[in-house]
Amino acid sequence: MTRNAFDKIKSGLEDAVAFARGDTRMGVAHIPDEIDIRAIRKATGLTQAAFAARFGFNLGRLRDLEQGRTRPDSVARAYLLVIQKDVEAVERALDVA
Repeated sequence: MTRNAFDKIKSGLEDAVAFARGDTRMGVAHIPDEIDIRAIRKATGLTQAAFAARFGFNLGRLRDLEQGRTRPDSVARAYLLVIQKDVEAVERALDVA
């Protein structure tokens, strides 16, 4: 193992220990507990079917989320926030035509 690889591993472990001790200066993401999925979708101007297809959601799941029958997990909420903040970046990343 090269010295550079060792230094990167050591740095990552030091960050993990600091985080475990409660040090949040390293930029912990804030993901809100509640998110208005319908408003995010409507801001895109897409129907439920088009939004689901474009961003990889199951249509039935999207309907359940919008109608409050289920709640998105933290990963889905984070993804939806990115869609809300920069839909074009998500479309570029997904290579949406």
